[in-house]
Amino acid sequence: MITIKDNIIKLDFHEETLHCDIYADGTKWTWQHNYQPYFKYNGKDVLFSEAKNVSHKRYDTGIGFGLVSHYENFEQVPELCFETYIWIELSTGDVHFEWIPITEPASGMDEVVWPGAMDFMCDSEDWYTLLNWGQGLLIPNGWETTLGKVPFDGRMCTEGSYMPWFSQIKDRNGYIAICEQPEDAGYRAAHESGEAQTSVGMVLYKSLGSMRYRRTLLYHFEKDCDYNTMCKFYRNYTKEQGTFHTLREKAARADVEKLVGSMFVHAGIKTRVQPESRFFDPEAPEKNNHLTPFAVRTKQIRHCYEKLGIKKLYLHLDGWGDPGYDNEHPDYLPACIEAGGWEGMKELCDTIHDCGYVFGTHDQYRDYYFRASTYDESSAIHLEDGSIPSHANWAGGNQTYLCATQAPYYVKRNFLELAAHDIKLDCAYLDVFTCNEPDECFEPHHKMTRKECLEFRSRCFAYLLSQNILSSSEEVADWSVANLVFCHYAPYDFMMRRPEEPKQGIPVPLFNLVYHDCVIIPWMMEKHENEDYMLYALINGGAPYFDRNGAYNGTDGAFGAGSDFTEEEQKKRCEQVASLHEHVAYSELVSHRILDKTGLRQQSTFADGTCVEVDFSKGTYKITVNG
Repeated sequence: MITIKDNIIKLDFHEETLHCDIYADGTKWTWQHNYQPYFKYNGKDVLFSEAKNVSHKRYDTGIGFGLVSHYENFEQVPELCFETYIWIELSTGDVHFEWIPITEPASGMDEVVWPGAMDFMCDSEDWYTLLNWGQGLLIPNGWETTLGKVPFDGRMCTEGSYMPWFSQIKDRNGYIAICEQPEDAGYRAAHESGEAQTSVGMVLYKSLGSMRYRRTLLYHFEKDCDYNTMCKFYRNYTKEQGTFHTLREKAARADVEKLVGSMFVHAGIKTRVQPESRFFDPEAPEKNNHLTPFAVRTKQIRHCYEKLGIKKLYLHLDGWGDPGYDNEHPDYLPACIEAGGWEGMKELCDTIHDCGYVFGTHDQYRDYYFRASTYDESSAIHLEDGSIPSHANWAGGNQTYLCATQAPYYVKRNFLELAAHDIKLDCAYLDVFTCNEPDECFEPHHKMTRKECLEFRSRCFAYLLSQNILSSSEEVADWSVANLVFCHYAPYDFMMRRPEEPKQGIPVPLFNLVYHDCVIIPWMMEKHENEDYMLYALINGGAPYFDRNGAYNGTDGAFGAGSDFTEEEQKKRCEQVASLHEHVAYSELVSHRILDKTGLRQQSTFADGTCVEVDFSKGTYKITVNG
């Protein structure tokens, strides 16, 4: 065993098992006993220990000290040589794990599963795991519901991991593990019903066919902590990295204030489901296509203003282009001719502004439809073998994916055309950019890493802001905070499943504890038989959905309203949420507390002193406003 230590942290490295034990302030953290460090080569597991040449040496620098391990001469992969560096940072006591390729084969490396998942076995509810699946999930040891499949296999920068970290806390001592190259990484988590542990560990993925570059992970240890502590550590970490940008900063670039305190309305114009789409219903053709004229939406807006007296409202408009919702992107223009064309759309836009409301459009620059008039296979994502991916999941039918290197040009082309027809947009929603995984592309003329993909997506948001158009996307993601103003939603994981399904843990607002004052998040307002989602809007200090018509029933949380509120009742509910949002939109969510073991009573406190307490079992809430 090799030991390295400072005054707070001690590392024991076991040469026989290649395991690492960490002692932080007297608390021991050790990898699961059955874990063996490994990587995948051509789909097969290869253990680190299979290297014929393995050596370890201490390495000290001016910033820290640790252990370098050298691995080479693998029988299955003779070209491969890599090192790991585990070291303690002198100034902070943080532990860094680095995987460093020295030489590797041109292809075949798939992933590296290292460092190991922590041994977290204990029959105690005071031991829990934090996952950034959606808004945030806390899984106590012994939780009675099995953890299901994480979206996108737990890849970071997706719905499965809004932020690139996970955390475990035992008896108020914990660690947070941060991946510093999240675009090429993910996590794997498992919890069985009633089991006295949750397993979670990091996975490092190849980039453009090989591991390519050094991967770094930061482990920070805390004593006397909870999930708030870990979120605030990460908030400070993002500030140190220069990636933290508040709504007030963005308000210097575009008019953010007009969206604060607004009610959200999600409505559409034209739907056309192609025969090859999985949503096509040959037995009920009336379900496949429908049309709502712009004039009907104009009338709806006037009704909200004149009859209901709604003061602030945002209309998110689907299906406004002539091809119809999720059809022929990125060649979506002109405005739907059958619905009234450019004139009808302009009348709707002008009416919205006459009422003092805010207008935004749904658009799409990843799904690349074969029916698009300018479709060109050479602009599509190309896989490592030279093929292009394809499917027919959505209404538009057969499609592939547009390489993100091309997206900013299409965004600029289309939005200049909208402006040329005097459609003055306040907001724009670029679909799936913050929900789906980053792409990589092997096409030689626009080869692209996943990191570059995210940079091109962010450039699209930045362009919108440069035109005083507030930027939005499907969900939220850590990488997008610099240029994203709001989103379609950032729900808890359970909200994306049917209301009767059991929760996989206790919903906690991990994302909002880091970024509440950076992004505007609207919340579902349905009231189901056993739960009122309005309470989640309040506890999170978010904006309300006055009317939310999901494009595809039975997916993306669109499972029906669950109750029959009148317009006036819904307005009153939304007014309460919107009023709170107007008060706290620019405030940090300072703390969140779980007030009972079931997680059904919760409390949030904002930086201005506003406190919200909810009881999900009773459907009650209390708001205390300071000032």
